[in-house]
Amino acid sequence: MFERLFKDRGLPANIRSDKGVPFASAHALFHLSKLTVWWLRLGIGIERIQPGHPHQNGRHERMHLTLKKEATKPAVANFLQQQARFDDFIEVFNNERPHEVLNMKCPSEVYQPSIRPYQGLPDTDYPFHDKTIVITNCGRICLGHKKINFSTVFAGQAVGIKEVHDDIWLVSFMEYELGYFDRETRVLEPLENPFGPKV
Repeated sequence: MFERLFKDRGLPANIRSDKGVPFASAHALFHLSKLTVWWLRLGIGIERIQPGHPHQNGRHERMHLTLKKEATKPAVANFLQQQARFDDFIEVFNNERPHEVLNMKCPSEVYQPSIRPYQGLPDTDYPFHDKTIVITNCGRICLGHKKINFSTVFAGQAVGIKEVHDDIWLVSFMEYELGYFDRETRVLEPLENPFGPKV
């Protein structure tokens, strides 16, 4: 769904969300999910609202309130009829109903697609690190015969690692420094969360 949207409309600079599924994983490193890792790879910034502060994403929450009121209460008998109601809602919301916050214009009158085209995933390159490691499917960094638990949401992603002290290694994903691990204890110590609330 997002890939089709990005192909049609371009890449946003940022996406704002709460910490619910699918935007976050409760037990993953920095509460990232596979979806948000993919967004990061595409160069999309993550904006997280603070827990219990839906007003920080007020426009989105207001749209959901209107959607539920007009398209789901009451729900209809089957999926096809429900989809038709959603389609009708989209048409009215975007093209027929003026919005006060838009000076009584419809969203379709002011919308501009992103100038950043979707071109698939760019390569990741770590020229200032000692090694580039691809995270295993079980979420580990394999360095020689050592296996360091990292995070399954990064499975298949390349990270850069750099030895900063004897057997102490810094792990980076793109431009983000994520944490250090000791090759002997094989424990990752995360740095401060670079993906915390940003609103």
